[in-house]
Amino acid sequence: MEKFRADLEKRLPVLSPVLPPLARLIGETIDLFRNDGTLFLAGNGGSAADAEHICGELLKGFRSPRKLSGADVQKLKDAGDANSRLGESLQYGLRTISLLSHPSLHTAFGNDVDAELAFAQQLWALGRAGDMFIGISTSGNASNIRQALIAARAKNIRTVLLTGSRKGVCEEFADLVIAVPESETYLVQELQLPVYHTFCLAVEAALFEQL
Repeated sequence: MEKFRADLEKRLPVLSPVLPPLARLIGETIDLFRNDGTLFLAGNGGSAADAEHICGELLKGFRSPRKLSGADVQKLKDAGDANSRLGESLQYGLRTISLLSHPSLHTAFGNDVDAELAFAQQLWALGRAGDMFIGISTSGNASNIRQALIAARAKNIRTVLLTGSRKGVCEEFADLVIAVPESETYLVQELQLPVYHTFCLAVEAALFEQL
């Protein structure tokens, strides 16, 4: 974990202030997955794309191939994978869910109830005590993220805010805040990407480096 943080600080010294909370997030996320927990993510606009990006890095190999064990390859063969296509191609992933990925739920809940609460509804339905929710908001003021943070807290889900220097109203409802030192949206997003790449690299290395 330390080598990834050191590399980030060397490449982008401006991010030095976020290294302590980032280290904490990495450690807590490693524990989350080791305890069979689920990581949920959400954001709006470019932050929605960032939430999906993080999911993509965790659900399959990022830098590690995460190849299946011989025992799991055999399970697939026993299930009918005669030519080993699945056994040779599937990878281990981490239970990560983007709350952007259910358009029928979003449109139905938005039409029938309240679009602003769609993220909160999913956390209420899917989340379990001990899970984690990362809300991404460059301003820290996204109302739907705030509502999701509140719903998560009520279910004893760990809450994390990935934001910029303004932090905003969402900060009050986050157990952990990672605020990059920029306030303009596109500049916040430019600094968030190397932060969450470092997060994904460190988590993957801790959980899969011996595979």
